[in-house]
Formats: sequence, C-alpha cells, structure tokens
Amino acid sequence: MKKAICLSLVCAVWVCAAEKKLETIDVETNVDTELIKDVSGEDIKSADLGEALFKQSASVSLVRRSGIANDIILRGQKKDNINVTIDGAKIYGACPNRMDPPVSHVLTNNIDYIEINEGPYNVEDFGVLSADVKIHTIEPEEEFHGDVNLGLGSWGYKKAAMSASGAITENVKFLISASTETGGQYEDGDGNDFAGQIDREIAKGAVPASTQYQPQYRDMDAFEKKTVLAKLFWNITENQDLKLSYTGNRSDNVLYPSSPMDALYDDSDIFDIEYTAKDLGKYSKELDVQLYQSQVDHPMSTKYRLTATMDSNPMMPGIQTAYMTHALTTQMQGARIKNSFDVDNHTITGGVDYSLRNWDGRYYKNDIALPEKFFHSIWDVDTKNTALFLKDSVKIDKMVLDMGLRYDDTTITSANNTQQDNDYNELNGYLFATYNMDEKTAFFAGFGKSSRVPDAKELYWIGSMGNSIGTPNLEATINNEFDIGLEKKFDNATVKAKAFYSQLDNFIAYNSNNLNMMGEPVNAYENVDASIYGFELSGTYIATSTLYFDYGMAYQRGEKDAPLIGQTGTNMPEIPPFKFNGSVNYDYDETLAFKAELIASDAWTHFDVENGEQALDAYGIVNLKGTKEWGAFALTLGVDNLFDKTYAVSNTYNDLILLPTAGNNFVMLMNEPGRYLYTNLQYKF
Repeated sequence: MKKAICLSLVCAVWVCAAEKKLETIDVETNVDTELIKDVSGEDIKSADLGEALFKQSASVSLVRRSGIANDIILRGQKKDNINVTIDGAKIYGACPNRMDPPVSHVLTNNIDYIEINEGPYNVEDFGVLSADVKIHTIEPEEEFHGDVNLGLGSWGYKKAAMSASGAITENVKFLISASTETGGQYEDGDGNDFAGQIDREIAKGAVPASTQYQPQYRDMDAFEKKTVLAKLFWNITENQDLKLSYTGNRSDNVLYPSSPMDALYDDSDIFDIEYTAKDLGKYSKELDVQLYQSQVDHPMSTKYRLTATMDSNPMMPGIQTAYMTHALTTQMQGARIKNSFDVDNHTITGGVDYSLRNWDGRYYKNDIALPEKFFHSIWDVDTKNTALFLKDSVKIDKMVLDMGLRYDDTTITSANNTQQDNDYNELNGYLFATYNMDEKTAFFAGFGKSSRVPDAKELYWIGSMGNSIGTPNLEATINNEFDIGLEKKFDNATVKAKAFYSQLDNFIAYNSNNLNMMGEPVNAYENVDASIYGFELSGTYIATSTLYFDYGMAYQRGEKDAPLIGQTGTNMPEIPPFKFNGSVNYDYDETLAFKAELIASDAWTHFDVENGEQALDAYGIVNLKGTKEWGAFALTLGVDNLFDKTYAVSNTYNDLILLPTAGNNFVMLMNEPGRYLYTNLQYKF
C-alpha cells in the first residue's frame, strides 16, 4: 500500500491542465444544519479534521490526544453517540482509547464540505443518537485540472499534497489525491514539548517517572502520515451513474504523551461503490444503492517508554525487553438501498440499511501473545444491524413538515463463549417542522427519538491483567429530544438561534468506583438516566464590500438524574463550558485576503470530578492568516495562538486510559500548542 501511495504522488505531479478556481458549493440543507465549506482551504496547515472543526464551529469541542487524530465533542456527546460517515460510508476506529476516532481517517485537503446535523433527525444511518456528521470528499470534475500544496510549520511540520481531476472519456471522470506529512512534538505556551509535558507531570507527582520516553525516543517526531484518495465516476446513461472510490491512510509512530502507549502505526482503508438511477418511473424518482467496507489496523505499544525497560536483564541496563503491545483491528461492511418518489405534495423515501462490524483486540509482550486468559482485550466481537427506514417531506403552504421512522434489529456476539450475546430492537422516529414566514424569516422545531447500542468495549473489554472492564448487560441508550430555533436574514447580516433539551435514558457512563481487590477496573460501565440542554447562536455581518464578520457561540449543561453507584455527584462528563468563535475577514481585492479569529471558552465549573475530570481555566486565543494569489500560485502565511497562551481544551474523563492508570485521581492534562507559525504555497494547473 505504501508503494501505491508513492506512485500516486508521482503520477499526480505529471498531470497538467488549465487553471480552475474553487467554486462556491451549492448544497441543499435543512434550516437546522450547520454547513462547513472549504475545509481544505481554510485549514491547509494540518491533516487533523478534529482541530479544523474546533476552529470553525462553536458547537464542536476538541479532545486533544496528539498532534493529529484528535476526537471531537458535539453537544456534550462523543464516541458512538455521534454518527460519522465519509461519503455515506460508516467507519469506526479500532482503538478503545480513541486514538483513531472516525474523523481521523480523512484529511482536510480531501474534503469538499461537511454537514453537521444536531439532534435525532436522521433515520437513514445506524446509531444517530445526538448528532450526525456527514463528511463529503472532493469529486471528479469535467475539466482537467489539479493542484500542488507545499506546507511548512513550527516544530518541524512538513506537508506535500497533490490532486488531479478530469474526464477520461465523455462519460468517465477520475480524481486522484495524495499527501504526505510529518510533524515534530509541538510545544505548549510554556515551551514544553511532549516529553516536557510529561516531565512537568512527573515533577508534580501526578504520573510515574517510568511513563517518560526513553532517551533515544525523547526527541522523535510526533507523527508521520501518508494518504491517497482515488475516485472513478461513470455516467452510464443520462439517468444512471456509478461511483467508485478508495481512501487509504497510513500513519506511523504517532505519539500520545498523555496515554501510557503510542501508536506504532494506524492504517485504514475505505472502499465505496454507489449506483444511482433517476426517473425510473412514477414510484422511483431516485434509486440509490451503496456498498462499502472500511477497515482499520491499530497496534499501540509501550515500546518508546521507560516502562519497556523495567523488567530488563540487569546485566544489560537500558535494553528494552518488556514492552507491551495492544493490537486491534476493526472492519465495517455496509449496504444501503433507498428509493424516493413524489406523491402530490409529499416526497417519500424508503429503504433498507445493513451493517456488520467486527472488532478484535489482542495483548502481546515483546511481540509474543500473552496466555489465553490475557490474550484478547476484545474477543472477535460482531455487531450486526438490519434496519428499515421511511421518510416523508410534506410541503403545506409556508410550512415544510419532515418526518421519519426507523426500526433497528441489532445483535452483538462475542467469540468468547463465556461472554453473553446481546440483542437490541428499537423503533425510532422524528417530526420536524419549518415555517417560512417570509423569504428572510424561518422558524423551526422538532421532536425525535433515537438510540444507540453499547459497543464491544463497553460490553466485553478485558484488561491486560484479565479484569473484565466491560459490563455485558448494558441497555441501549435512548435519546428523546426537543429542538427549537429561528433563522433571520437581513440585507447585510444573518442570525440563527437554536435551543435543545435532550433526555437520555440509559446513558452509558464510566464508574471509577468499580474496582477489584487489586485496584483494577471491573464492570466499569453503567447505565444512568441523564439530561443535556443548551443553546447556540451564530451569524454573519457584512460591514462593507471588503469587510465581514462571522461569529458563533454554544453552551450546554448536563446532569445525571441520580449519582452512579457508590458516588454522590451528578454532573455529566465531557460537557464543555460556553465557547465562542469569531472572525474578522478582510478582502483587499480578489487576490489578497486577511483573516483574524478569536476562539474563547469559559472555565470548567461543572465537571465529573469523581470520574477523573478536573477544573480547566478559561482561555482566549487569537489566530491570524493572510493569503496572496499570483495567477496560478497562492501563498498563505499564518500564526495560531498569537500570544503564545498556555491552555487546555480537553478534560481527563476516566473513560480514556490516561497517565498513569485508570482509577488514579491524578492523571496527565495535555496542553494545546503554543504559538504556531505556518506557510503554504499552492500551485493550480
């Protein structure tokens, strides 16, 4: 695969054609959908989509783990509570410690646009509990064109990306995109790189000295990453299309300083086939058939840490002979068939959705599998879902009424005969109304019910000492949610406000009190009823023909109905405080543009202290960027965190294994990057 990526990079260089500027994306979305466009242009300095979303949306918070592959929180929810698809294909990470979340398997330079749909208003996909993130990658175009990007940044960051697209024949189009990048350990505002941040925690007594990197690895790069995206679109007839695509990601030596292990590599592949036929008859306005497969291979290890030398031969000090590796794989196979047609003022869509996920994890010591009792962390678990869904969109004068139903039948089975199988059946649905009072004013409100089943980690996870961390009899989480909002357009401004209330039945929470006599977690996951509510406000203001402003703010608050067993607190975990995103944009002319943005957050005052969370200070950072175009060339210069602030955005919930171990009241808090300078040179052909 690495050879294929290198060949793709070479081929892309040799393709040349006429210049083509990025066109405005015209996407039809619901009034409550947040549309994020031109991610590749706005965040060209990094492969990390999680960080890009954090910068562009006030609703999105970041879970910082490394220089790349960071997770997101949306409306106080993450993990399987958020549905993530890439061109309609569902992908999961293999790591139970969230080192490879779904958003990490696609690069910003390959993204066309992203839809963020908050709430339970999607019946086409499996497990849309509280939010839906639809990532749409770039597509082939008729005209032959391409681009080359070369980027440099602080702490040794280097990136090269290339793409080419065009028509092979009158009815066949192709696209090829490839990239390679490396980055060193970033420094926080205090000048500490990854190893330095661990030193800081060791000095405070928060983590053991053995968690530090070995001397020969102390200055190693934070990550290396290569990707390729290939697409072939065939216009079979005037009303039939076939789309084939492949996405490959190869990440090596990714450091996760706040965790006890680092990723030796993280490889993923996504294969996607989609067939669309339009106007087949009265009862088939559009027929869509999609087949996909995604797979991830993720071994993480203590190989680079001092813990790997603890059991070394005393005659050979410093020689690592006792490193642990936790190797995991996951594969997702899916199929969806849907058909839509019009009847009077109704647009009806119905279909079948199927998916099968396999998840398997094993423990190794010095690359040798541990004895059978300790061999598997996740024992070859299959999660099979079959669903029927039906949607109807009704236009009644100034009102549009959307409604949907979905019936899920889910079976979860483990290859370990001592672990019970689980079956879940649920009927979900929603009703969403939009009232367009006039061309500039729209009101919307919706109520929906959705669910998500426990994953294999929450049900069956076994620790490296043979302790059963998972809880095999967990119930599915049910979300009953109400949303209301307003969108108003003025001559030179837009405003959107919305609020929500979510009642979560059987929310799956981590209970740090559930320990065995050895102090290891056992049956650590627990169902609890809870509620989350909040509001969002966003908009734009055009001051002049060259000066305009964007802003967004979000707040949410969550509380359990009752404390977990053995605890007294009721604060929900991972509920970020009030956050504000704002930017000033100045277009001097068609070739020169400047942007200044402020990202700010209140302090964490409501958090789940009994399960590892801690108080975080408020912060405010300023980012600057400027772009100048000369014909086919464009040069971007930027600085993030202009004033070199030291701050942290993600908390330390014990659902993640952070230094030193789960169950310890003191774990490592990871700071964000300090002042970061970057530049990017682009050539379009």
